Amino acid sequence: MKPVLEYLPGNSGESFVTKFFDYNYYPTPWHFHPEYELVLVTESTGKRYIGDQISDFRPGDLALIGPYLPHTYKNDPQYFEALSTLRAKSIVVHFKEDSFSENFFTLPEAQKIAALLARSVKGLAVKGKTNGAISEKMHMLIDAQGLTRWLLLLDILNVLSESKDLVYICKGIITGQNQMETMRMNKIIDFVIKNFNREILLSEASDLANMTQNSFSRYFSQRTRKSFTSFVNEVRLSQASKLLIETAKSVTEICLACGFNNLSNFNRQFKQIYHINPVKFRKSFINQ
Repeated sequence: MKPVLEYLPGNSGESFVTKFFDYNYYPTPWHFHPEYELVLVTESTGKRYIGDQISDFRPGDLALIGPYLPHTYKNDPQYFEALSTLRAKSIVVHFKEDSFSENFFTLPEAQKIAALLARSVKGLAVKGKTNGAISEKMHMLIDAQGLTRWLLLLDILNVLSESKDLVYICKGIITGQNQMETMRMNKIIDFVIKNFNREILLSEASDLANMTQNSFSRYFSQRTRKSFTSFVNEVRLSQASKLLIETAKSVTEICLACGFNNLSNFNRQFKQIYHINPVKFRKSFINQ
């Protein structure tokens, strides 16, 4: 089975992605992505498939997975039972080298971290005391904001780079290359970014992907862990947050410019994502 490209959208103003996932069971297919991934299982058991290796996972399982290394986590059969109350939870961090800066990894002080990331192409399991230390920092990362958040990720990578508790997961270097999947998802993402300021129909996106609407909806949600509508709205809200900070346009003007036709709906969705209404969001930056 060919691995598929996964796209995990980030938030405006953040250089890397941190997510806490809480599922009935892990839904992600066999996939790869260009980002480095730190994944900490906080609840559930099952089989971990990374590159050419299969192993059991349980709470506390922690791995650093390099770019384009195919992987998936499959829960045990009881998680799929209709009346199951079991939960599959994890903290996932996606970042790229440019999450730091263009020349960061040429600095003498960053050479150990650069070496760590080079080793991650075979996947690295984090064991021993380092596992506990990094797990604690990843829980902190969920609520961290601003520069504190970035420094915390840097601290995590620094601790890992100096640890002797890391074990290679794969025997060889395995990379996921699915040109058709990559081109298809990039085409959809580009389409949304170029057209977010108008109504975007599901039929337009499904036609672009050469799929039926139902097939496209399943395809998109499997690869991004959210519905197509949710993704479109997140792109719109990301642009709205930028306009609130960088321009003097009214909230109503920004609402319409970002593809929302209803101001109350815009305010509601903005607050769901940023936990503050647009007016207070703007004032918080003006007062800084």
